[in-house]
Amino acid sequence: MFFGTKFAGITLSRMSIPVAAVRPVSAKHHEVFTTLLREIQSGRWKEGEKLPSEAVLVSRFGHSRITIGRALRDLQASGVISRRAGSGSFVSKARDVAGHSFGLLIADLGETDIYESITRGMMASPLAREHALVRGSAAEESAAGDAEQKGERAWQLCRQYIDRHLDGVFFAPVTMSPVAGDMNHRIVRALDDAGIPVVLLDRPVTPYPDPGYHDLVGIDNRRAGYVMTEHLLQRGAQRITFVRQQNSSSTVDARESGYRQAMNARQVPFDQVNAVTLDAGNQTAVRAMMRTQNPDALVCANDRIAGRLMHTLKKLGVRIPADVRMVGIDDVDYAQLLPVPLTTYRQPTRQIGEVALSMMLTRVASPDLPARDTRLRCELIVRESCGPAS
Repeated sequence: MFFGTKFAGITLSRMSIPVAAVRPVSAKHHEVFTTLLREIQSGRWKEGEKLPSEAVLVSRFGHSRITIGRALRDLQASGVISRRAGSGSFVSKARDVAGHSFGLLIADLGETDIYESITRGMMASPLAREHALVRGSAAEESAAGDAEQKGERAWQLCRQYIDRHLDGVFFAPVTMSPVAGDMNHRIVRALDDAGIPVVLLDRPVTPYPDPGYHDLVGIDNRRAGYVMTEHLLQRGAQRITFVRQQNSSSTVDARESGYRQAMNARQVPFDQVNAVTLDAGNQTAVRAMMRTQNPDALVCANDRIAGRLMHTLKKLGVRIPADVRMVGIDDVDYAQLLPVPLTTYRQPTRQIGEVALSMMLTRVASPDLPARDTRLRCELIVRESCGPAS
């Protein structure tokens, strides 16, 4: 549960976050860490009480001793337990928590579906202490689809966050504008100059292959494009087109790269590897694509494009999946509610929020750590839009 107060176009919300953080490595590590943390906070293990040995925890969780040891070290780094050589791990004394204020700088908050879920993941984190999350959307005072205004709004929020001396900022770089790159660099330089840590959500500031110098949490987007294309190939599709919209983010570039890699791996002729940039709601553009490309399957850069394209194709009398198979990427809330339920690649958005939170707290506690790029695993969700296997 959190409480929010809105002022100057931003909202200050209270959420539960840990005192210190861990470096997320795997779902197994996360399970051990959060389970022990919950048990300590619920009173199962009292102040000063000794925790079970590593051997007992290995037996209990069924994970390796390395995983158990890593979770215990991170609990120690969080101040939750103390470890004594030759004696074991003990619950630390309760201590007051100095709250932090973190800003949420997302140009597409409220418009790009994954970010609300990522934010809920932050606020629902079981790693619990009172901190503040300052929410602000660059879309709040901009006309829908006006990318340049959103970029300017993002800059204004950045300046507000700096003026309020926030302890960190979660930043999803601006997209859908030819000048987005310059604006993103301007924002991160300003935050760096102010000494405010940045954790990037979903995508980097710098284009591939530059790794950048900020922490990032997201998914392997190249793998996403590959998996969805390979799924259609396995179902018997041969003429697969990748569909994107203009000025898309670097994550879409990576998804297209994965599509091309999957097609090449199947030795699909070069002239049948096609990526189309269009407005998915424009009937003229979609009709032209269907006529010139003659696809039997479509890999959409994300579920939003897939949803708009599905409605347009329906108006044009194209049947899904009888005439053309279709897949998306993300698994947003409405993907299964489309006229034909959408096969897609599910992002673990809530877990992305939790991991981003722990990365931020680690960065605040240890500002000199090397930048980390953490990619979470996704899940293929098969529904009716891809049709039966041939």
